Amino acid sequence: MRRTTIAGTVAGAAALALMLTQAPASAQPRDPTATDIIDALRPKPGLNAPATRGIRPVSPQPAPATQPAAAPPAGDLRPVAPASPAAPDTPAPVQQAAPVPVAPAAPAPSAPMPPAAEAPSISLNVLFATNSAELTPQARRLLDELGRALTSADLSPYRFRIEGHTDTTGSAEYNLLLSERRAQAVRDYLVQRFGISRTRLETVGLGQTRLAVPTGDNVDEPRNRRVHIVNIGS
Repeated sequence: MRRTTIAGTVAGAAALALMLTQAPASAQPRDPTATDIIDALRPKPGLNAPATRGIRPVSPQPAPATQPAAAPPAGDLRPVAPASPAAPDTPAPVQQAAPVPVAPAAPAPSAPMPPAAEAPSISLNVLFATNSAELTPQARRLLDELGRALTSADLSPYRFRIEGHTDTTGSAEYNLLLSERRAQAVRDYLVQRFGISRTRLETVGLGQTRLAVPTGDNVDEPRNRRVHIVNIGS
């Protein structure tokens, strides 16, 4: 009886060890760091290079060379008739070339940015209290990374749009107002904690109009509750 019990215990332990070794490791997704945010929001080379337009210069055409008069052959003593002078009362009219219209060069735009769909951007899972614009401790830690990124030398020349998004829980009108309040809460935190000028940060609430994960009505989808940061140029 004791021998059977020991054998069963050993077999059970072996099976448990096998299950632990075969179980997949569920890696918890980490929040982006300041370096990650800088890489996402930094304009890519050539993406926002200003388009230059100008007028191609026209090379002046050289004046036709005047052919000298043929010299008389050697030994020819025949007199050369002088050129008849032009009549003093009828001067030869001088033809003036008509002016060629030149289109003015269009001014180059200052720091143009690509369309919103192509502009550098990043979505952040900023957690708020339920039905509130109050930042949670996790949200403050994540916004600290965002603040360090926006005040870096790489991103300090640029302005940004803070978009608030919600899921489809509740009415569309309520979610629109809630998303605007949350976007403003993010801006206020960055201004107060990092001294970022308000002129660099604009806010907009989009509610449930741009779902990251399409769902039906009244679906609690955490991936749709997010704050989207877009680089809108300098």
